[in-house]
Amino acid sequence: MQSQLINRQSSVKDQGIVQSTCAYCGVGCGVDITLSQGKASTLKGTPEHPANFGRLCVKGTHLLETIDLTDRLLVPLVNDNEVCWQDAIDTVATKFKGIINEHGPDAVAFYVSGQMLTEDYYVANKLMKGFIGSGNIDTNSRLCMSSAVSAYKRAFGEDIVPCSYTDLENTDLLVLTGSNAAWTHPVLFQRIERAKQINPNFKVVVVDPRVSATAATADLHLPIKPGTDTALFNGLLNYLLEHDGLDNEYIRQSTEGFTNCMSECSAWTLDKVSNFCAIETKILIQFYQCFLASDKVVTMYSMGINQSTSGVDKCQSIINVHLATGKIGKEGCGPFSITGQPNAMGGREVGGLANQLAAHMEIENEQHRDLVQTFWQSPCIAEKQGAKAVDLFDQIHSGKIKAIWIMATNPLVSLPDNAKIIQAMEQCEFVVVSDCVSSNDTLEFADVKLPATPWIEKNGTVTNSERRISRQRNSLMPAGQAKHDWEIISLVAQAMGYKGFDYNHPQQVFTEFASLSGYKNEGDNSRIFDISGLSALTENQYDLMQPVQWPINEKYPLGCKQLFANGEYATSSAKASFIAVTPKLPEQQINDTYPLSLNSGRYRDQWHTMTRTGKAAKLTQHLAKPFLSINPLDAKKANIENGDIVTVRSKVGEIIAPANITDEQTSGQCFMPIHWNKKFASNATISALYQSNVDPISGQPEAKYTGISVEKLSLAQYGDIFVSDEFAVNADYWLKTKTTFGWHYQMAHAEEKTVSQWTALFGLNGEWLSFENGNTKQLICLVNNKLVCAIYLSAERFSEPLWISEYFSKETVSFADIQLLLSGAAPSREQTSRKVCSCFNVSEYQIEQAIEQGCSSVTELGEQLKCGTNCGSCKPELQSIINSFDAEANDIIPIVEVVNG
Repeated sequence: MQSQLINRQSSVKDQGIVQSTCAYCGVGCGVDITLSQGKASTLKGTPEHPANFGRLCVKGTHLLETIDLTDRLLVPLVNDNEVCWQDAIDTVATKFKGIINEHGPDAVAFYVSGQMLTEDYYVANKLMKGFIGSGNIDTNSRLCMSSAVSAYKRAFGEDIVPCSYTDLENTDLLVLTGSNAAWTHPVLFQRIERAKQINPNFKVVVVDPRVSATAATADLHLPIKPGTDTALFNGLLNYLLEHDGLDNEYIRQSTEGFTNCMSECSAWTLDKVSNFCAIETKILIQFYQCFLASDKVVTMYSMGINQSTSGVDKCQSIINVHLATGKIGKEGCGPFSITGQPNAMGGREVGGLANQLAAHMEIENEQHRDLVQTFWQSPCIAEKQGAKAVDLFDQIHSGKIKAIWIMATNPLVSLPDNAKIIQAMEQCEFVVVSDCVSSNDTLEFADVKLPATPWIEKNGTVTNSERRISRQRNSLMPAGQAKHDWEIISLVAQAMGYKGFDYNHPQQVFTEFASLSGYKNEGDNSRIFDISGLSALTENQYDLMQPVQWPINEKYPLGCKQLFANGEYATSSAKASFIAVTPKLPEQQINDTYPLSLNSGRYRDQWHTMTRTGKAAKLTQHLAKPFLSINPLDAKKANIENGDIVTVRSKVGEIIAPANITDEQTSGQCFMPIHWNKKFASNATISALYQSNVDPISGQPEAKYTGISVEKLSLAQYGDIFVSDEFAVNADYWLKTKTTFGWHYQMAHAEEKTVSQWTALFGLNGEWLSFENGNTKQLICLVNNKLVCAIYLSAERFSEPLWISEYFSKETVSFADIQLLLSGAAPSREQTSRKVCSCFNVSEYQIEQAIEQGCSSVTELGEQLKCGTNCGSCKPELQSIINSFDAEANDIIPIVEVVNG
């Protein structure tokens, strides 16, 4: 066994370029990492990678700022005591075996992640379903795209994304719904913007309840009532029927179930859709006519569609429209689900979801179970679906599941009904967490903590949203005692006595999986997912593998860009299925107690729970707070002013956040980002507000709608603290943000603290200087005449003197500097203005000045200030600032010129 514990890693270069894949969203951008003396020195987009062609968003651009060893888990821990790997592995194996022997295989579970590589995912799935014999392995991808999976399977017979990124560039009409792509998938959005510049007839329609960065740039924005998307697309299908917009030949030859589908859709007249969706009929007609007049249409959708108690039906209503018009299986057409994580698609391929087997096979299909068990030569096979994410933690809460192994994810932040998840984890008999960080909300409950490799140390493959498999090559050797996830899982499997896990390299895992995808893939077992063409790769060939879209087999040796081109599908009849869907409103409705609805989503420069992006100071300069965005009318009713700290309550929990009053929110609706957690804020974990309502088919929780109330929090003292090093926080409200010089804290107390109480927080042996002016106090600490801490206290609200950052970079501060720092008075608006372009550090003030001096386009701003010329993520906001200088622009809904069908 000891020999198996030797680190088996691919060697990495000391010099040169390593081509890898970005660690963030499902776009799957290629990155070139330049190594110098064994260290990653620069990172750029890979020019020839077909996902991004050299483009990177702001998060990808600053990846190398996130790879330091701060807060890394570097050694195995059992009950927070450092142990050797052998002891850690034996502890996990022994405990899992004991629970399985006493309570059965369904008493244990794995909860895995779209952050894992395909090889990691495959080995975890193999161990749980083929050797332990339970379906209890699910993934955080359940929270982002499982509704899309279920709809694709229901319509096509298999989880097949029929589109490619080139379809986005070669369409006539792109419909974006449930997606703020400008912020969540910026590189794709850049490709879309470029396509619009090339093709003046290219139109973009955005369906979104709020004026997002994406909606602000659309040709037509449909601000529908949250949760009413199914009605919108049912109405579209009815409109197309009435205006001779259907492809009746395609319906006859390639589909079934159309009559039943139309029996539901025929009831959705323009007036009914208008009332249900709370949108003007004239805007509906503009959209419907534009769809009718366009030969090629792509509908691109993401979390806003999927994260719903009727998410599968929403996806299905989109698919129905494309099937009925024949706008599928050809260039520039199709229903295109965009995934949120770098390897959400890879998890789907290997059966990472609790209701799947590997290689797109089904647990409830006896032939598939026999096939997989025979291939694995496993002692058993899961015979029924396991517990999906929300149910899995419910079963931990009830005591049915007694041991959980969590890998590369933070469910204490991401799962709904946070209070219940905490209770479940507190009473769980045995918790194992594999992660690359030493602390987060979930690790607090771990009995065993296993150090896993992060992005830059991982070696394997990922699959992006267009079915493209890319190599993620490690640029650095594993730090400390960290191991790859596939390796850790294999060692535990061996310690449990299972054979078939003696892998020495990820290539062995990958080629085994590729072989399984083609194993008896014929006749009744025929599946479109087939990468058997890669099953004979040598280690060298695997290392050199270039990005390729599946299927990859004898029929498609170089991969396949366009699926369903022949009108044949993966169903038993070879026809796609229409499904009649009835629009349903969200289950978590508003009421008199909770009169506002809450939507959630991502910020441009942050990612998931900020484990990575929270380390990069460049990524906190754009939006550094978990604001609750609220309409001015709603704020006025609650007596809330911009910047007030508010308590947000729902039926199941409450959080605290600053209020951001904005016209971009429709009255009655609020928005808040998902990223903040106990590591960065006192109480801003938005999952605490959502109930655990799920789609009955997909099991995906509803995370876009719940009823809330908002109330101003009574606070007596506010403090902005700038300090070189982190410190332990104790306050009624606090927020922590990484800066170029250290950290910026905001702390507020219900009762005023004395100056000595504030200075005692830091234990600094320096010279404290202070100045008091009425209700404000300014304190600074100098060590050898260098600024190491600055505190700005106020009785009203945070002063946010971000301009002081530059003074921390000075080796000594002058007397004039000290006077300025103690006055608390900003030198100029230029130094207090927020950053819009993180790549070139361009502020809103600079942009406004350039506009006043004559810049009237994003291109001209780029030429003068460079903003928007690197990753392009800030372009929508640049355009918004330009629009704000034109009073008329704010009042006009862009109109698409259409031709009546």
